[in-house]
Amino acid sequence: MQMGHYLPRGLPEALHGLASLALDLRWSWNHGADDLWQAVDPDLWRATANPWLILESVSDRRLDELTHDQTFLQALQRQLAAREEHFQAEAWFTSRYGATFSGQIAYFSMEFGLSESLPIYSGGLGVLAGDYLKTACDLDVPLVGIGLLYQQGYFRQALDAQGGQIEFYPYNDPTMLPVVPLRGDDGEWVHVRIELPGRTLSLRSWRAQVGRRTLLLLDSNTLLNGPGDRGITSELYGGGPELRLQQEMVLGIGGWRLLEQLGIDCPVCHLNEGHAALAILERARHFMRCTGESFRVALCATRAGNLFTTHTPVVAGFDRFPPRLFARYFQDYAAELGVPMEELLALGRCHAGDAGEAFNMAYLAVRGAAAVNGVSRLHGEVSRGILQSLFPRWPRHEVPVGHVSNGVHMPSWDSAAADALWTRACGKARWRGTLQKLEAALRQIEDEALWRFRMEGRQRLIVFLKERLVRQLRVRGASGEQAGEGAEVLEPDVLTLGFARRFAEYKRTNLLLQDPERLLRLLGHRDRPVQLVIAGKAHPQDREGKRLLRQWQDFFGRPELRGRVAFVEDYDLVVAGQLVQGVDVWINTPRRPWEASGTSGMKVLVNGGINLSELDGWWAEAYTPEVGWALGDSREHNDVAGWDRAEAEQLYQLLEQEVIPCFYRRDESGVPREWVGRMRESMVQLTMQYSSNRMLREYVEMHYIPLAEAYRRRTVKVANELHQWYGQLQQHWARMHFGNVVSNRTGSGYYFEVQVYLDDMPPQAVAVELYADSAPGRQPVKQALQRGEPLAVTATAYIYRGSVPADRPVEAYTARVVPLHAEAWVPLEANFILWHR
Repeated sequence: MQMGHYLPRGLPEALHGLASLALDLRWSWNHGADDLWQAVDPDLWRATANPWLILESVSDRRLDELTHDQTFLQALQRQLAAREEHFQAEAWFTSRYGATFSGQIAYFSMEFGLSESLPIYSGGLGVLAGDYLKTACDLDVPLVGIGLLYQQGYFRQALDAQGGQIEFYPYNDPTMLPVVPLRGDDGEWVHVRIELPGRTLSLRSWRAQVGRRTLLLLDSNTLLNGPGDRGITSELYGGGPELRLQQEMVLGIGGWRLLEQLGIDCPVCHLNEGHAALAILERARHFMRCTGESFRVALCATRAGNLFTTHTPVVAGFDRFPPRLFARYFQDYAAELGVPMEELLALGRCHAGDAGEAFNMAYLAVRGAAAVNGVSRLHGEVSRGILQSLFPRWPRHEVPVGHVSNGVHMPSWDSAAADALWTRACGKARWRGTLQKLEAALRQIEDEALWRFRMEGRQRLIVFLKERLVRQLRVRGASGEQAGEGAEVLEPDVLTLGFARRFAEYKRTNLLLQDPERLLRLLGHRDRPVQLVIAGKAHPQDREGKRLLRQWQDFFGRPELRGRVAFVEDYDLVVAGQLVQGVDVWINTPRRPWEASGTSGMKVLVNGGINLSELDGWWAEAYTPEVGWALGDSREHNDVAGWDRAEAEQLYQLLEQEVIPCFYRRDESGVPREWVGRMRESMVQLTMQYSSNRMLREYVEMHYIPLAEAYRRRTVKVANELHQWYGQLQQHWARMHFGNVVSNRTGSGYYFEVQVYLDDMPPQAVAVELYADSAPGRQPVKQALQRGEPLAVTATAYIYRGSVPADRPVEAYTARVVPLHAEAWVPLEANFILWHR
């Protein structure tokens, strides 16, 4: 494919380099070229922060002027040289794995939040995916993103005069976005085709550049399709089940076909949520076409390279499709795979024989992956419970779901002042290595410097808010004078609390409003005032979310709150960046355990903000008293309303008795030493741990490298061996049973002899173990037994022997049989298990 130079319009030759800079979304977190765009057109830059739109919009006269501006041309050459230096520099992955890893990691996501100039995201999942690509650029991890180019993206928000939410859906004009058509070596625009009932869908492909990494995007808005099909990629998360299924076919099936069409070798396929699970089927289908093997063998061969990351904390959050709808779209596909429709549907069902059960994309992802992970330690535990039904006889802790805690791309979220502070302490390349030496450097920063840094961040936020609120009020019909008066909000030296998130019931955005009068007193205290900044959207169909949003608007309308509160409309990446750089305390109040990770609070760390959050998601593993404040008791509660009231009381007490006094307790020089101490510990202990640098390195080391190696080993021969092994398990498992089980005390342990009847199954296909559940202060025990002599019977049967410690009663141990194969992941690939009792 062609990845080289692309020019908008007819740029003068001296300015050709501007196109390369504008199309490289690395500018969204590396601000060295900002002054260039400011010089090209300051008004457009201030309004859009979109270099590509500026190049497409600026006049020929202005471009001609720039060709004679030597200062500008020299600055352009410096930026081009810096970009080339970045491309040539050796990074972490290159130095560690570059000589041994071949191919790329295909990273599928329904949304990518890279920049406001490319609005194809709605919330945390997309922002995480954007941060992931940026980090892959920094560390030079060979990763290619696959997503959809939406015609509308997510909605834009405004409020009417009564505080109700209004939704707008501006059109994404591809010519004004930092993307270009993806062209093949012959110069033709690359199209991908997938089959829908009674017709073929044609998909255009686009390329976005993220430094050293590429994001490939598909869209259906081409005249080759009928009017209805052109709208398949019209809106992110819009429409009903049929449109969602169509979109997921475009992402999973169309995305994998695009990779194959481009000849990109991807040993690892990473599914960021179950939306992309259909890539599993398409990957297997392609293997079938290349080898002539059956679908079952192909799935066995290809799943070795598939990784599924779930972000969903409840079963209801998984995408599910009615079986009739799924069958209508996949009837011909199943025939091509050579399997009955019921067998294909079974891959997405908990109970294969239940003809009425919906097709669950997460279940397909589990059944087609070699590894599954949640996005925080607690979410891993929750996910094991959610997916327990797929492994019904296995202990919950052995349900094969691990975790890699999320992180955020710190260079995208730090302010210019934070970048300068960290650069002075830790160097410019701090986020491109292993982060090992940063802690000691941060501890050398003086308290006074940290406090000055925090005050300046708050002051910049207030300047931003004033300008933003003036625009909001003018849009609602206020005069210039009225808008100016209404925007006289917040003070630069007052403790500033902030929260911003989707307005949804489980996020409990109105926990602070449980006692409005108490909150009013807290905000209006004469000697220790507090100010509050809020942002967030409610889903257009979420009536409860809109009610919660309206409740805040009613509260903000009270005249005594003037100058103490601000609601920022149209929460997006720009607003998020300003908030996390300026607030003193970030508040997050989800109902545990519904916050899978919750990355918003991670973004304040690099800017010196402190978290006050529910012990859920990432905060459940990150919290210690010296780095912030915690809400809740680390448990779940059935009395939802009662516990909400209890936690609201706890939140008020934390603010009144700890947070506010700590902020206003100053020494003789005016520095709140205790507060700065928390700032420092938060920055030192948490910023590196919850950076996407750490997160991506964990994915590489825990998953990408092992999965790539396993996939390369899964030749046709190995896949057939595994398929045969699985067939033996299916054939014999129901007739396997235990004989006598004898135990004796021997010194400090127990000695067991276990008879197992294998029903003519090869003994090397299974393992016999002693198992004991966890006990107070003790981890579960899993001890393999050694196969001894065969029993004198007609069926295959053996005595298995072994010893375990006597640190718990002998009754705590039981024998079990589990599948065994050196190349298989058990129980992901074979969830058989036989218990003695």
